[in-house]
Amino acid sequence: MRILVTNDDGIHAPGLIALEQIAAELSDDVWVVAPAEEQSGAGHSLTLSEPMRLRKLDDRRYAVKGTPTDCVMLALGHVMKDHRPDLVLSGVNRGGNLAEDVTYSGTVSAAMEGCLAGIRSIAMSQVMSDYTAGQERFEAATVHGAGIVKRLLAVDWAPGMLVNINFPGLPAAEVRGVEVTEQGFRDYGHIALDARVDPRGFPYFWFGFGREVAEPGRETDLKAIRHGLISVTPLHLDLTHRESLAGLRIALDALAAA
Repeated sequence: MRILVTNDDGIHAPGLIALEQIAAELSDDVWVVAPAEEQSGAGHSLTLSEPMRLRKLDDRRYAVKGTPTDCVMLALGHVMKDHRPDLVLSGVNRGGNLAEDVTYSGTVSAAMEGCLAGIRSIAMSQVMSDYTAGQERFEAATVHGAGIVKRLLAVDWAPGMLVNINFPGLPAAEVRGVEVTEQGFRDYGHIALDARVDPRGFPYFWFGFGREVAEPGRETDLKAIRHGLISVTPLHLDLTHRESLAGLRIALDALAAA
């Protein structure tokens, strides 16, 4: 099995090393094509207004001056064009990609790009108990990741599906299990903005975190992580809200007939 490994935290990120360890348990044919610099929050963006630079660091290891989506596209269209991967693994992200995070996440978007190319694709993210640089721990992901991927690959996948895995911020031995979940929701009507003033007197801002909304009766990724479980969420790229189609057609048919 040939595996493409990528991320959004950059080619030198400790989470990428963790993902390479996971990939090595699955195959000895692992290729890395990752951003030269951190691209967190890049979403599914493409580099269109400037050239992308590809630098070969070693056999089967490349850095791209571009986004995670750029990395997957360059890997499939250039680096690995003669023998495309059977699996795309993206991560392990420094921090969770839960709920609506998936719409911002470069980690998830790299998996989306693999999915668009018809390749089974999995995003992995590690919730942190300590985000201090150098103190991050990826143990839950490295211990449990390969086993979960093996089980996922053993079943059929629906067309257009990718998988988003989040590991709780716990030592591997304290993880309580694995749960298949729905995408959760946070209340971003309460966006936290941290307003500050720089030494020259100019204002600047940091985004904080929205308030989590409890969703009774739903087994969400947020709930699973809160209870110490690994969250495995199947996602798909069709964003159509099908329940609204009939009502909108009626409304617009009436307008067309007027």
